[in-house]
Amino acid sequence: MPRSHTPRRPVGRPPVTSRDQILTAARALIDECGWEKLTVRRLASEIGVGTTTLYSHVRDKEDLLFLLIHEYAERIPHPELPGEPRERIITAAVAIHDGLSAWPWAAEVLTTDGFIARLGDSFLWLVETILAGIVDAGCPLEQTVRIFRSIWYYTVGEILVRAHTSRRTMDEEDPTCLNPYFGDSGGPLRHPTLAAIADRWAALAAQDTFEQGLRAFVDGLLAQCPAEPSGTPDAGSS
Repeated sequence: MPRSHTPRRPVGRPPVTSRDQILTAARALIDECGWEKLTVRRLASEIGVGTTTLYSHVRDKEDLLFLLIHEYAERIPHPELPGEPRERIITAAVAIHDGLSAWPWAAEVLTTDGFIARLGDSFLWLVETILAGIVDAGCPLEQTVRIFRSIWYYTVGEILVRAHTSRRTMDEEDPTCLNPYFGDSGGPLRHPTLAAIADRWAALAAQDTFEQGLRAFVDGLLAQCPAEPSGTPDAGSS
């Protein structure tokens, strides 16, 4: 009996070669297990392909994570920008904060200096808005990196602290659980101010004060800029 030359249909789940399918599966794994436990091998097993197939789409885990962040950043809405430079800085920083708060693991991935080179235009638009606002507020171009980094550290720090706090349960009925030194152990209070606020600490710490703090922080950073660019002599100097 002659052999058929008709191609055989693949058995089982077909290979996944679509980048959208790969990213969807990666997001699901991150939601389930956290980004730290995501590996290319584990992702390949999850979607039913060999690691070699997956490596034809992504170089490594870091590349995969930045692809996810790039895709997510494209969905962060661009806010309408006010005319005043300080307000533009704050508006863009709040947009970054609100966007990453929904995906705090992305903020953690982006804690390494140099991440800007890996971002897409949508996120870079927000970075550019902050840098241009700093210059328009009267700061020398050389100061933009320092000021942006300070704003970035404050923003990411706030996101990560809240994300990590939400993962554990805090017993608010027992103020001393916040710190063993808050309460009275029978002798003089070692930290009376902490003890006085202990029963309200959790509720006060849970308040969203990011923008309020950001405004004060930006004001302080801009106030440190010299009136003239570095190296420019004062009018009265000889």
